[in-house]
Formats: sequence, C-alpha cells, structure tokens
Amino acid sequence: MCFCLLFYMCLRIYSCLFQLPGVGLSLTAVDSGLLSALEPSQTSLTLFLSSPDDDTVSGTGVILPYSSTDPVPGACNTEFNLDIDPNIYIHYNLYETTIRFAPANLGYERGGTPPACDQSKATNTRWRLQYDVYQYFLPENDLSERSLFSGIQAAADIQGVMTNGRRVMMLLSTDMTRVVFNSIPGQGVIYSVIVRDPLLNTSASYVPVHTYACSFTSTLDDCHTLGKVSTKIFFTIAGLAGLFVCFCGHRFFKCELFCMGFSFAAFFFFVLITRTTDLGYDIRLALSAVVGVVGGVALVMSWWRFGSVMACVVVVGLMLGFLIASVVLFTPLGDLDIFRRSDLVFWVTFCCIMIIVPLLFPTAGCGNIITCGVVGAYAVVLAFNAYIYTSLSYITLNILKRLLNNNFNAAFTDVPFQTMDYVMITVWVVLGVCGIVLQLYRERSRPFFPPSPYLMWLQERERRKTNILDPSHHFPSLANRFLTRVRQLTKRAEPAGEHTPLLL
Repeated sequence: MCFCLLFYMCLRIYSCLFQLPGVGLSLTAVDSGLLSALEPSQTSLTLFLSSPDDDTVSGTGVILPYSSTDPVPGACNTEFNLDIDPNIYIHYNLYETTIRFAPANLGYERGGTPPACDQSKATNTRWRLQYDVYQYFLPENDLSERSLFSGIQAAADIQGVMTNGRRVMMLLSTDMTRVVFNSIPGQGVIYSVIVRDPLLNTSASYVPVHTYACSFTSTLDDCHTLGKVSTKIFFTIAGLAGLFVCFCGHRFFKCELFCMGFSFAAFFFFVLITRTTDLGYDIRLALSAVVGVVGGVALVMSWWRFGSVMACVVVVGLMLGFLIASVVLFTPLGDLDIFRRSDLVFWVTFCCIMIIVPLLFPTAGCGNIITCGVVGAYAVVLAFNAYIYTSLSYITLNILKRLLNNNFNAAFTDVPFQTMDYVMITVWVVLGVCGIVLQLYRERSRPFFPPSPYLMWLQERERRKTNILDPSHHFPSLANRFLTRVRQLTKRAEPAGEHTPLLL
C-alpha cells in the first residue's frame, strides 16, 4: 500500500473539516477527502476531523488503500487548494449541475518521485489515463439522512460504483475534466469518477460527491418545500383542464381550442419574457397566464369567425407534435453527441418531428381526438408533479431549459426512472387510451367538427332574405328593431285631445 485515501460524507447542511498540519493538507468542505502518500517506513497515519463552531455532525468515513500501480486521483492538481486533490467539486443552478476534478497521475513506489504531469504526452505518462464518470440516483422523494448514507456506502468504492451506478461518459486525458448534467431539484444524485490505467489495467476512485440541486437551509422554497405556491395553483388548474380535454375535449370543441391556444401562447410567451426581462418568477407566470388566455380566445374566435377547422387542427396537431418530439429527445437519443454539441441539429430534428406528426393523422377528427387524449393526460401528470416528484415532467422541462439557457446543450439530460415514474407512465397511458377510445366511440355517429356559428348565422340570414314564405322574412332585423326603439324613446309625444273648439 503506497497511498491512503480517506473521505468523509457529512450531513448535507453541515460542513466537515479534515485537518493536517501544513498548507495544502487541510480542507473544509462537504463530501471531501484527503489522499496521503505513505513513506517507506510508515506504518500509521493520523487524520484530524472537526466540525466548525462545534456543531454536531452526522456522517460516514471510508478509507481506501491504493498500490503503487494504481493511478493517483488529483495528483496533477493545478486548480484547487490541496496538493493532491482527489475531490470532485460540484456547482448547480436551476438549469444545470457541473462537476469538476483535478487530473490524476501515474502511481509510484513509496519514497519515489512522482512522474511529471505535463513534461510530455508519451504513453508512459499520465496522458494515457482515462476517466469514467458515473451517476447514481438516490430514491425519489426521499430526502432522509438514512437514504443518503445508504447511497454513499453503495458508491463508496470502485466495485460499488460500477455495480450500482450508471456510466455516463468516458473522458480522455486530453479532455477537460468538467462534465455538465441536467439539474433535478429535490432529487438526490451521487457523482463519482473512476480513473483507469489501460496499460496496467488498474483503477482508482475519486471521492464521490452528492447534490439535491436545492438548499436545505433556505427560508423559502428549500428542498422540503420545493415548488412555489403559484406553480402548484397553475398546474393544478392545468391538470383539471387536461382531464376534461382528455375525455370531453372533442365534444366541447370550443373549450378544447381555448385550452390548446392557452398552452401554446403561454409557453412561448414565458420563454420570451424570461429571456428578455428580469421579472420575478411569479410575475412572469401570471403574465404568461394572461397572454395564454388571450391566445386561447384568439384561437376560438378565429374558428368562430372564419370556420377554418383545418387551421385550428393544425395548431392542435403541433401541440401533439411538440410533445412527441420532446419524448423522442427525452430518451437516450437526446444525449448523443450530435444533439448535445449542436443546437442546430437538435432544433432542426425537433421541428421536423413536430411538423411531421400532424401529417400522419388519418383524418382531422381522429387526429384531434388523439391529441386530446395524449396531451390532456400529460397535463394530469404535470399536475401530479406539482406535489409529488416525477421524472416525466422533464420531458417538456428539458426543452424549456434548452430554450432559456444558451449553454444547456452541454448538459446530460439523464433522469432517474424509479417506482413513481412507472406509476405515472401507467397513469398517462391509461388516461390517454381511455380518453381516446371513449371519444371515438361517442363521436362515431356524429359529425367530426361542429359548424362555425358565424357561418351558420350568415346562412340563416341569407335564407330569410330569399324565402318570403318564412315568417321571419317579414320580421325586422335586429338593427332595424333597435333603431325603431330608439326613435320611439326620443320622439316627442303628441298631446291628447283637440286643439280648437268645436263650432256650433
């Protein structure tokens, strides 16, 4: 044994301190560790651990021994505080979570001289090393300390990470030691890096790091109260409207058009106002709802005035196309390098899928009913997500993040699929299929679309003009009746009786 790595996972809201005398040998951080090179005659190693301000700290510690043939994690550190830094540094925001780590070096014997880090790029230097980045999801909707420590123990060493985690990517020594992931607030994730020496077939693990992409100490909207009240109200109403559209949308065509127009206008206005202003979230959501109402009314009025069913169904079909395109790029297909590295390829593919889907409808009526079932059922899933986390919300949320964040294309959009997600998939499928079958059965003997009220009124007016046998033909129009009534109210009344005496 030539190296000893000790790391300590403390409770997420506290800090822990590894302290050894000397500069570059101590660290204050969460999920941190120290790596010490042992001397030839050294038989013991002493490490000191304390908590700031004498606070009580809960945690777990792990000691990992490495041999002289194993790579040394973080031995070529030029960026962070420690001389040899085996830690993974994590930073997150609403959109993305970024991990960084120092490059490793080749192992060496006790008392030997470490190989030079950047002297050459030959095969006998650290440039032959490879880095496997792993991701391990903790149980959904579980923020307990027990769940965290169980996950840390499962990913503490190389074998545990490989067995329980999922390898996201492999980095070469020529790549930047920086990886970006999609942020999932409230979902615990453990990230780990394993450095491998392909020549000697050896490996070593960096110190695993965890995040929930939210704060446990925030006085507002922390991990336990994640989700603003305005968001819950908005999506609860959206879920109820989606349930109505799923089962009755085609029958109540005007209500369906309003809901689809509302969703279309509100979504894109939210993107526009977020990218161009610094308004607060609640204000942006309220303004988006107002614009959504305007969009819904505009779509209904366009059908009422012009009677163009196909134009309205195209808008409705684009909603289904948007959702289908989001689902396709939500799969591992969306993490392919061609989509991650090129926004142009991503958006061209997305738009092509979005446009092609409405063209695949057998008839406009069937397409409208299918859209009602699929989109309406997904709105119910989003309503559940306002109260219980489900990864299905990231089908559309990833698209929204990519629209709002210029650098989101570099992020891996992988999300956990656990018990709750399979339950919500079942709910989505059952609601969608039941809604589609019910509406197809109920509308089988009815015209697929109701006639335009305005066109019906024009036809009725023309019929009254040409059919003199129709009693309504002799009935004054509304405008004439109104003018007659106004004249009656403004005309001076004639006095009763005679104006001149009778002559006898």
